[in-house]
This record gives sequence, structure tokens and C-alpha cells, in this order.
Amino acid sequence: MTEDITLAVGEIAPEFEAFLTDGSKFVLSEALSSGKGVILYFYPRDNTPGCTTQACDFRDNFGRISDNSWIVVGVSTDSAKSHQNFISKHELPFDLIVDEEAELHSLYGTWREKSMYGKTYMGTLRSTFAISPDGTLAWVGYKVKTKGHVDQVLQGLGIE
Repeated sequence: MTEDITLAVGEIAPEFEAFLTDGSKFVLSEALSSGKGVILYFYPRDNTPGCTTQACDFRDNFGRISDNSWIVVGVSTDSAKSHQNFISKHELPFDLIVDEEAELHSLYGTWREKSMYGKTYMGTLRSTFAISPDGTLAWVGYKVKTKGHVDQVLQGLGIE
């Protein structure tokens, strides 16, 4: 097993290219070149209780986020079809990245060994990264809780 990567505030965010639900390509440096920051959040599964709560919290605060020059992008290992259903069912106003091979998860250190009922497995560590337009990490949270998480991120970024 490879050593876990842990990113920190002030570091340069790892550059990446990934596919969105609609098949278009998301390139971090291109998104940042718009002058907006990127809130990149990793979650375990579409349509599960905690992940739905988290996505809907980002949805409900989307105006505050976008008004302050940030975009939101979610990431999970679910398929494009699963993402499409999740977006449609919950009217999510932001994109989701398809990372079925957990490559982006590995790059950001969110693909970790977990355990449940005595069994260990690899899975998503719920985490969020706020990447400033200059490419540095403005806010980092590993193993975040769903309840109150979006407010915590926004407070950390100075957004009221």
C-alpha cells in the first residue's frame, strides 16, 4: 500500500484533468484561469443519506458560494449515469466528476483504507479542498462531517 498523501493549506493543489457527468473535460488550471476558486469535495456515494445531505447543503448555499467567486465540483467513484440521476433528483446546480478508478481520489489523498465490522477495504475519505485562483489550497478538510460542513468551509474562506 502506498503512503497516504495529506495536503495542507498553502500548498499548490495537484493539477488534474477529469471527466464530468456530461462527458466534457474539467481541467483544474483552466477552471482557475477564470479568476474563480474551486471548492472540490470528495464524497463516498451518490444518493446515500450523508452524501445527499452534503450535496444539498452545497446546493442550498450555491448562491453564497458563486457570489463570492467560487465554483463547486463534487467527486465520487460513481458512474456518469449514477451522477446524472443524483444531479437530477436533487437539482444540483454544480458539476460532478466521474472518478471510477479513484485516480483523482489518490492524487488528493482521499482514497484510504477504511474498516467496517472488522473488515478493511479501500474507500473515499469524505474531504474538501478550496483551491484559490492562484492554485494554492485555501482550505483543506479531511474526514469532514456532513452536518455543518459547508458553513465550516465558507467561514474558513471568510464568506458570510
